[in-house]
Amino acid sequence: MRTHAQAVVIGGGVIGCSILYHLTKLGWNDVVLLERDELTSGSTWHAAANIHGLHDSTNISRIQHYTMGLYKELEQETGQGCGVFQPGSLYLAQTEAREHQLRLQAAKAKLYDMNFHEVDRAEAERLHPLVDFDGIRCIMWEPEGGNVDPSGVTNAYAAGARAAGAEIIRFCPVTGTEQQPDGTWIVRTEKGDIATPWVVNAAGLWGREVAAMAGVTLPLQPTEHQYFVTETIPEINVMDRRLPSVADRDGEYYLRQEGQGLLVGAYEKDMRFWAEDGTPQGFGHELFADDLERIEDNMMRAIDRVPVVGTAGIKRVINGPMIWSPDANVLFGPVPELTGYFCCNGIIPGFSQSGGMGLLAAQWIIEGETKYDMFAWDMARFGDWASKAFTKARVGDQYANRFKIHFPNEERAAGRPVRSRPVHDMQKDMGAVMGLNFGWEHPLWFADTPGAQDTDGFTRQNWWGPVGAECKMLRDRGGIIDISNFAKYVCKGPGAEDWLNAIFANRMPKLVGRSCLAPLIGKRGGIAGDFTVTRLGKDEFWIIGSGMAERYHQRFFKQVPLPAGTTFESQTEAMCGFNVAGPDSRAMLQRLTNTSLANDDFPFMRSAWITISGIDVLALRVSFTGDLGWELHCATDDQAALYTALIETGRDMAIGPVGGRALMSLRLEKGYGSWGREYSPEYWPQEVGLERLIKMDKDFLNKAAVAETLSHVPRESLVLLHLDEDDTQASNADATGGEPIFHDGKGVGRVTSGAYGYSVGMSLALGYVKGVKAGDRVDVMVLGRAHKATILDAPPFDASGMRLRG
Repeated sequence: MRTHAQAVVIGGGVIGCSILYHLTKLGWNDVVLLERDELTSGSTWHAAANIHGLHDSTNISRIQHYTMGLYKELEQETGQGCGVFQPGSLYLAQTEAREHQLRLQAAKAKLYDMNFHEVDRAEAERLHPLVDFDGIRCIMWEPEGGNVDPSGVTNAYAAGARAAGAEIIRFCPVTGTEQQPDGTWIVRTEKGDIATPWVVNAAGLWGREVAAMAGVTLPLQPTEHQYFVTETIPEINVMDRRLPSVADRDGEYYLRQEGQGLLVGAYEKDMRFWAEDGTPQGFGHELFADDLERIEDNMMRAIDRVPVVGTAGIKRVINGPMIWSPDANVLFGPVPELTGYFCCNGIIPGFSQSGGMGLLAAQWIIEGETKYDMFAWDMARFGDWASKAFTKARVGDQYANRFKIHFPNEERAAGRPVRSRPVHDMQKDMGAVMGLNFGWEHPLWFADTPGAQDTDGFTRQNWWGPVGAECKMLRDRGGIIDISNFAKYVCKGPGAEDWLNAIFANRMPKLVGRSCLAPLIGKRGGIAGDFTVTRLGKDEFWIIGSGMAERYHQRFFKQVPLPAGTTFESQTEAMCGFNVAGPDSRAMLQRLTNTSLANDDFPFMRSAWITISGIDVLALRVSFTGDLGWELHCATDDQAALYTALIETGRDMAIGPVGGRALMSLRLEKGYGSWGREYSPEYWPQEVGLERLIKMDKDFLNKAAVAETLSHVPRESLVLLHLDEDDTQASNADATGGEPIFHDGKGVGRVTSGAYGYSVGMSLALGYVKGVKAGDRVDVMVLGRAHKATILDAPPFDASGMRLRG
């Protein structure tokens, strides 16, 4: 056994073996995989192993298609069969919402040259004559859908890795992972220790236990999951081809051919947790007792749709464990607080994602960043607030609603609230409908009476009208927006300016009270973050960034050592904030302070500590609404008093609370981008209009990478689109993000954000396009159908910035 390795992968399931294989593909051959038992022990061996390409997330679709195409290449490369069956998959829509989802996925498939399209009933009956298609509104066909052999795939990855020089050690439990003073690791086993700069936790059902060895707590919870295989079905036995699988997600089951029978699986409402206090060390190829009564309702829906299921005997029942994260996505990436510790845990559709997951993990470890923006998978999307109770509640909700559509703007209530601010109850009493942002409760919109809840769908929902009223109030008079969930930091000390200049691409302000916009550059030269930095004193700076990315950004901040005597600390919990914006915001705030807010005394992009109603606040003359306004940041203990003063003073001027959904609409009227949508490591500065903020005459993090990207012409450009009212009103829907954009039938881009601009009377969308320009007419695939739109040459609200700076 080797005593040193470039990376040590812990876990010999399909994911661990894929990561090992892809590390060798990217050039690392001195790598080791440790498996406590036999390969495929845990969840891999009993998986149904279905494969499909389409996902609501475009980047996840990309890696799933990569995975589907890889299996046959693996067979040719290694000689190890993967048991690949690709008779296709039929996707059924029983509801209007499911039809919207499938049509949107079909439009994305056309944009990205993926094979997924609609078929009529006659063709569907030819493809699968055993299905009763009565009541089906829409049928989509994925010719490459199917399933694979779990053991075959895992061993093919293993064979490919071994052939490239990797070592796989079975029956070798890891007993400890210990970080050394230089940041490298010692992985301890009964067979000897291995020194390595990278530990990769792909331990599946034991992911929690392996992480705990390194002092890491992962929000994971296993459940039971059942599927059954029927006896031989005569109608299948006489066929000369394999039947396609059936994705009837409205029926809450999945179904495909297995042998000469059918395999039927379900995610039941009456679910069961398992191993809440830890996965047993000795668990291996065991299964749980059958409990088909739990999935009886799902079975009956499957029988209604495919009647032969009801006449066939049951040959085998599989009831085995799966391990879930709170949102059913993988916990992926380096642990921000550690060096050289990579997680890949909580994978559910493992055989649809194994190849892409292995490739992205290898890219991140070896090259420092993935090709695609995968924040939806990044483990940094959760923090310490994702407690055991929260995780259990969310996993229960995810399991029981596995096939429920994830609608745009949807907020699920399970496990909440986790973190709330002092004004939470006050806002609820005012009618606030709350959302979740990195664990924090924050107002999305305000209903007329307390207790209102969101409705969900692809079309305009119950909040559309109230959000419009909030937007119009702010544009006409003013509004008060809770921005406490923004990430806030303070950097102090004699090296603060130098350190911030070494982190951010823009030059830090020289004068006290001045602010600047400061991009953070990723390893490949893209936009990893966008911040507002304000100089508060000679050696003190205030930094504001994306709240949901606070833990994500830790990875970048720690790459540049802090100078002696200099500190950098998060103030997100210690400080709260409100944005008071709108044409009357100056007059309203002037009633509460003796500090002159006149434009000459407090101009745009300036800041100062002032007193509002006797409360010390840091006031910044900025506003994400694009309107006249101030951000007011105060100590958390003062939040309730400040909010009370703002609300009471605003009431006299017909100014009231405004939620986060209105803020998203208002920023679209100005064409402002947002991190995680318009700004991500995938996009270059010159593609998002931030190149003017990159100061190449100084050194900063990843300068060489951005110099390379800036040497190229933009691959695409960020534009603002106006969707025709006739189309949006007829469909009662706006773009929300992800919709493809076509021009003369050719795919030219996709939407990143969309909403109705209430104060300008336009349905708006931000998106990336290529080969088109301002004034061109394009088709935006809202609800998967073409909606005419015009590319604008300027934002429809205050294009000159007079309101913002006046």
